[in-house]
Formats: sequence, C-alpha cells, structure tokens
Amino acid sequence: MIKHVVSINMPVAEKMVIRKNRLLPPGVEESDASDLPRICIVTGTHGDELEGQYICWRMNRILAEHPEHLTGVVDIYPALNPLGIDSITRGIPRFDLDMNRIFPGNAHGTTEEVIAAKIIADMKGAACAVDIHASNIFLREIPQVRVNVNTADRLIPLAKELNCDFIWVHAAATVLESTLAHSLNSIGTPCLVVEAGVGMRITKDYGEKITKGLLRLMKRLGIWSGPVSEVTDPIVSTNGCVGFVNASAPGIFIPEVEHWMNIHKGETLGLITDPTDGRILEEVKSPCNGLVFTLREYPVVNPGSLVARVLDIEKNSEDAA
Repeated sequence: MIKHVVSINMPVAEKMVIRKNRLLPPGVEESDASDLPRICIVTGTHGDELEGQYICWRMNRILAEHPEHLTGVVDIYPALNPLGIDSITRGIPRFDLDMNRIFPGNAHGTTEEVIAAKIIADMKGAACAVDIHASNIFLREIPQVRVNVNTADRLIPLAKELNCDFIWVHAAATVLESTLAHSLNSIGTPCLVVEAGVGMRITKDYGEKITKGLLRLMKRLGIWSGPVSEVTDPIVSTNGCVGFVNASAPGIFIPEVEHWMNIHKGETLGLITDPTDGRILEEVKSPCNGLVFTLREYPVVNPGSLVARVLDIEKNSEDAA
C-alpha cells in the first residue's frame, strides 16, 4: 500500500509528498505489522542519484510477484527528495540544500528540518535500513557499502549480505553526523549506506547485483523465505588503505584502466590531455599496488579533481592480519 510519510503544503496550491510503498505478508493487517521484522529500502535523497530507482522498481516487482515468501514488513522509499528528482537537482531546489545534511531534523524547526524529523520517526525501529546512493556525475563507483568504524562490529555482518564488492569502513572523524545513516544508527536502527554507479544514470548490472543482496539480507532478518542467490565475498577495508588520486593539471582525462583492475604502483591510470594541440599534460599514476574502485567518469578535470581511488591491497592485508 502507498502511504504518505510527509505531506507539506507549497505555493500555488501544490504539495510536496514523500511516499513509501509498504508491503506486508499475505493476511497480515497493518495493526499487526508492528510485531514483524521490518526493512527500509531508501533512495532518492540526492535528486541526481538515480541508481536506486531501478532497485526500488525491481524489489517492488519481485515482492508483488511472490508475496507468499514475504514474512516481514518491507518499506520502500524511492524518493526522499522528490523535488530534486523532478528538477534534476542534487539538493532541495530553491534552497540549494543537501538533504543528507539536515538529519535528524527538528519537529518544531524549519520546513526542511520537519521533513527530516518525520522521515527519521517513520524509519525508527526497523531491523535494518539500506540507504542507496550513486556517485555524482563526475565519478563512477563499484558497488560498495560504507560504514562508520564506531558501528562496524554491528553493521559489517549485515553489509556482507548485500552482494557488494567492497565494504569501506570510515574513520569516525570523516563521518558527518547530519546524515540519515548516522542519525538512524545513533538511535539504534541499523543503517547501511550503499554507493554504486554514477550520477544521472542507471547501471542495470549494479542494480541487479544489489537487488539480489537485499533479498539475501531480508532472509537473514527473517523478512523473506524465498530462494536467494550466493553473494560476493567483499573486501573489507579502512580509510588508511585507500589511496586518493587527484589531477595536477587541467584538461581532458582519458582513462587507461577499468574498475576493479589489479594495478601496480606507478602504473598509468589515465592521461590528462590537451585537445587543442594534442599534448599529454599529465600521466596519472597509481600510488600503490591495488584495485581501482572509484574512477573518473566526467572527463573534464582541474587541478585537485578526484580522478580515482585505489585500494592498497597489500596494506589492507597487513591490517587484516
């Protein structure tokens, strides 16, 4: 059933509505649902991140076609920032406000704070929430789960079910307290952040991969009794094992590698070129032996532009040992 999580009056007799689709096991009434385990599948916080739209569509289709396997509650939130999606805007239009910087909100605050507070109240108490993001239009990410080191012990076992290639454990100092994930984890509702793909696009293969992982996670939580697929055994890494590669010159970046390639220290990741006269302005080199998990998608770069992230596989193995 489609439910309104937030409904806010706007100018010119319009309303901003955030919806969710609640799916219940056959024969279960809404009044009895509070005793069942619940998962929240969330996306659309940033209006230019559309990878999650495919995943929400696939999950709705699968659950509608096989309701007999549903043993818990599934809440699907396809658009936390519907105005951003409608206007192809990353933040909330007019305010130019990043919605993922206003949680947990305030029930008595500004309009945006009230919206955030209602979202948190609606998701509170779930067995798990999965907040699905894409990268921006500049970078493409392999499917990965990002968790805070302070919640890693609790979240990593759940993250391993999501069929992602990589779990990136962030240091506490790099985690923003105003995000949806941090706010939910702070009140005891486990929340995993998935990053996959690129802004303003849908990568079907990534969507299928994460959909299989969600069913696997639901089975672990007692929400799904149907068949599940084997999932990828992810690499788990911390901030200290990730090498950031930035451009030193302005120009057009042409990659020489692909995602998840094994590369060696000093190997060329790509070229920064000048189309005007054909010069190579910079050969971008890998800082370590490792795996490329973030790669520049938008070719125009300036000094300091992020070109790639490389997982230092040797250092990661030493830390794991």
